[in-house]
Amino acid sequence: MTRFFDLRPDKVVRNSFTGDFDAAPKWGLPGIKDCPGCGVTWSTWGDHYPAVDLSNLPERAEFEEPRPEPFHEFARLRELVRPLAPPGSELAPGTTFGPLVGRASGQFAPFSGLESCWMLVRRDAFDSLQAAGIRGLLGCKTELRFRQKTPPEILELQLEPRGRMHRDCLPPDLAPPCPTCGRVGLRLPEDLILGGASLPTDLDLFRLGDYGTVLIGTDRFKDAVEKGGWTGISFRELPVRS
Repeated sequence: MTRFFDLRPDKVVRNSFTGDFDAAPKWGLPGIKDCPGCGVTWSTWGDHYPAVDLSNLPERAEFEEPRPEPFHEFARLRELVRPLAPPGSELAPGTTFGPLVGRASGQFAPFSGLESCWMLVRRDAFDSLQAAGIRGLLGCKTELRFRQKTPPEILELQLEPRGRMHRDCLPPDLAPPCPTCGRVGLRLPEDLILGGASLPTDLDLFRLGDYGTVLIGTDRFKDAVEKGGWTGISFRELPVRS
């Protein structure tokens, strides 16, 4: 039976490396301003597709500045991106695309960026995981500018949003999603439980489908990381209920 783990930064290991970066995704959907259905101005955080390239989209400049927009404008921009995104992507307000762009310096741990809900991985660690047969391992080039003469090769993993929380960890009075924008007014439960029937059987790495800041790996991923001696991630097992 597959076991699932919440992936978090290993702060002890993080303090032993000098790697640091200040970067943001190249493009993104705007947030929604004053949704006509629920009245809320909002955007998501964590829904990120670094492999989705908008550089050939004539309207790409409209995706460069983070901002809230009226729902009809958000919906127009979402439809422009939809053909480029993975099939079935929800593309919530604030979803980002393309490589991380910015400055970086120092010696990076094998895994980093988890504190920002991104997963950056050194090339040597990525190649090791690929050789171990980890499923769903999509490495994307970053546009991090290093000051040192021989910068490390840092990839970002694209993690598909999959799986759902189990109803037992949700508030009994949780309101249904907004029929217009799909927003659910939900805070992440302290005691997260995964819904077994919703979990993917073909991936070892993914984001939680209804809370994109939660990064999840299987026991196969955990074993490959530990066997390779790769550091930067801490693992917390999550309960699963049918």
